[in-house]
Amino acid sequence: MARGTRKTAVLKLGGVGALAALLFAGGLQLASAGENNRPATTAAAQTVNCPTVRDKLPAVPAAASAQVERELANLDQEIARQNERLARQAVRPEGGPAFIDNAILGPLRSKRVAVLDRIEIAFNRIGAQRPNLDALAACSLNAPGVPSAVNGGAGQNGAGQNGNGNAGGQNGNGQNGNGQNGNAGGQNGNAGGAARTVNCPRVALPAVPAAAAGQVQAELATLDKQIAEADARLARLAVRPEGGPAFIDNAILGPLRSKRVAALDRIEIAFNRVGAQRPNLDGFATCGLN
Repeated sequence: MARGTRKTAVLKLGGVGALAALLFAGGLQLASAGENNRPATTAAAQTVNCPTVRDKLPAVPAAASAQVERELANLDQEIARQNERLARQAVRPEGGPAFIDNAILGPLRSKRVAVLDRIEIAFNRIGAQRPNLDALAACSLNAPGVPSAVNGGAGQNGAGQNGNGNAGGQNGNGQNGNGQNGNAGGQNGNAGGAARTVNCPRVALPAVPAAAAGQVQAELATLDKQIAEADARLARLAVRPEGGPAFIDNAILGPLRSKRVAALDRIEIAFNRVGAQRPNLDGFATCGLN
C-alpha cells in the first residue's frame, strides 16, 4: 500500500469477538462487531438481528460436533454476508419500503431454516434426540449501530470469535452476552473443539471523516465476511480433511491475507479520497488460527 504521513490509531475496533466504536468528525459514532474482532456497523447502517443458536442447543454428541460446528459457521457466514449487503444499502439505497424484507430478511430466513434442519439431522443421524430449532430461523433488524449476535467458534470457553451475546446494545451486552470481547459466560461451548477458527487482529483506525464513513463501514463488513468464509471452510475441513501440513496456510490463511490487504487498502484510500490523513493498516492483514 502506498503511504503518506502516518497517524496513530486512536480507537480499536473489534468483533469471529470484540466490539468497539469509532468516533466520527462531528460526534457521529461507528459501532463495531463481527467475526474475529472485526467492526461491522456504522450509525448509518443496520445489521441483522438473528437468534443465537449455539447457546440454545442441548449437549452436542461428539459424533455430531463437527457437522454442528460447520453449520454454525454457515449461520455466521450468512449473517456477515447480509450485514455487508445492508452496509451497501446504507450507502446506495435500492428498492422500495419492502426491499429489505423481500430481498434480505426473507431469503435469510429460508437459508437459516435449511441450516437449522441440517443441525437437527446431525443429532438424529447418530440416534440422539432431535432438537427443535424452528423458532431460531427468523431474523429482524437491529437499530443502526448495534452489532449482530453470532455463534462464534467452539472450544474457547464460550468466547467465540464472533461475539456470542444477543445484540441488545452497541457493546454486545445483550441478554446472553457479557462484555466487549464476546465472552458469553461459557454458554456457547457445547459443540466441542473439532473445528479451528481464524484469528485476525483488531483494526485500529483514526477518527473517520463523515464523508468516508459509508465506504469504511462497507469495507469493515467485507472483512467480517472474509473471516466468516474462512471459518466455514475450516469447519468443512474438520469434517473432511484435505491437503498436507501446509494446506491451511496455502489454501486458507494465505488467500485470506491477500483479501484483507485489498480491503484495508480500500479503507486507506477512502480516507485519502476525502483529503484526510491516510492511515497505515498493513499490520492488520495477517491472520493466524485460534
